[in-house]
Amino acid sequence: MQDTKSYYAVIFTSKQQDDDSGYQKMAEQMEALAKKQPGYIGIESAKETIGITVSYWESLDAIKNWKENSAHLFAQEKGKSDWYSWYKVRICKVEREYEFGN
Repeated sequence: MQDTKSYYAVIFTSKQQDDDSGYQKMAEQMEALAKKQPGYIGIESAKETIGITVSYWESLDAIKNWKENSAHLFAQEKGKSDWYSWYKVRICKVEREYEFGN
């Protein structure tokens, strides 16, 4: 992550249906593809009852381009039809960050 200039976070919160049906494989493919996109900074994810994935981007244009990526569009449709019972996307501007430890 950066600490000298602002950037953007896309927070994807979801409730997955019971059947995985290739979800994990697709998630890994999407993460690998996102890493190749211009403006990509990083990703963090956690899953318990709900899943939370936060991806970080240099600009709103980079986020828009990722959302419109054809492979990502296909994964989005699969998510709606096969994997999620609910999801929410939030896009936030990160103006500062700090951390403790390594």
